[in-house]
Amino acid sequence: MKRTVRSSRVLAAGVIALSLLAAACSRAESKDPAPAADAAADKGPAAELRLGYFPNVTHASALIGLEKGLFAKELGNTKLVPTKFNDGPTEVASFLGGSLDVGFIGSGPAINAFAKSNGEAVRLIAGATSGGAQLVTTADIAKPEDLAGKSIATPALGNTQDVALKKWLAEKNLTGQVKITNQENAQTLDLFKKGTVQAAWLPEPWSSRLVLEGGAKVLVDEKELWPSGKFPTTVVLVRTQFLKEHPQSVQAVLRGLLAANDYAQNNSADAKAAVNKQLEALTGKGLAAATIDRAFTSISLDTDPLAATFPQLAKDAVTAKVAEKETPLAGFVDLTALNAVLKAAGKPEADAAGLDKK
Repeated sequence: MKRTVRSSRVLAAGVIALSLLAAACSRAESKDPAPAADAAADKGPAAELRLGYFPNVTHASALIGLEKGLFAKELGNTKLVPTKFNDGPTEVASFLGGSLDVGFIGSGPAINAFAKSNGEAVRLIAGATSGGAQLVTTADIAKPEDLAGKSIATPALGNTQDVALKKWLAEKNLTGQVKITNQENAQTLDLFKKGTVQAAWLPEPWSSRLVLEGGAKVLVDEKELWPSGKFPTTVVLVRTQFLKEHPQSVQAVLRGLLAANDYAQNNSADAKAAVNKQLEALTGKGLAAATIDRAFTSISLDTDPLAATFPQLAKDAVTAKVAEKETPLAGFVDLTALNAVLKAAGKPEADAAGLDKK
């Protein structure tokens, strides 16, 4: 009798062990563990969203969205915390330090943020502005060779225009033959007027200000250097963790971005006024009507990030000697939220150009 009970217990233990093994195998063979993990990561709308941007016309979508309350409207109960930056590298530091959630930023610093975090900390989620950058010079400079021995300014070391200038100089065999200074745009305008700086590669409205207020002329419009005249001057970046935890809030910001672009297209004069009002609040001085009109003629507001241009931009950073090696961009782009917003609005989806895959 005792032997029978013991045998039954052994048999039961064996059945349980086989059942556990089968369950383990079933889990191991399952192809769908990721969605469950992603669902667990989604914490719903964020309590607050820290949004970065520059006081530049190339950030017009951000300025219009803030002035008209378009982001706040879409975010609902999520508190919007606008944060002004004057250059890309400083904004990158805020992203990597975890003190910024979403930001309008130049394409060069966006790549740099991805590179510095080994492809982990940030994702490119939308475009904002194409165009709007020029190399302007004193009247006596008629060709690239005339820049030899001159002083040329860019907004910051390693920013989008700094990379563009240095890459262009390399192509013209002028590397090392000019003095490059990195300084705030307002200082560049003053130094140009004094004759201390003879040229500058700047985003709008600063290239327009040097032309209209400083007597500069355009030597190179960056549009001329890209197919169809399109290149990403300003894009939208997000902290990867924030994107995973608060996808609804990210979509809300992108709806605000789309609304700002639509507003600019349908209400041009009022959109310019909204941008100017924000610039006045941020810098203490608005733009002259002629300046903002000229600046708007050189930009295109578009949520398409022009992802296919980023491999070239990564190469340009190496050519410019701003980066030692080309940044691998696999996984850099995530247009899931943007394309959901575009689809809901009945607009064509944007192409990640394969950069959404690791």
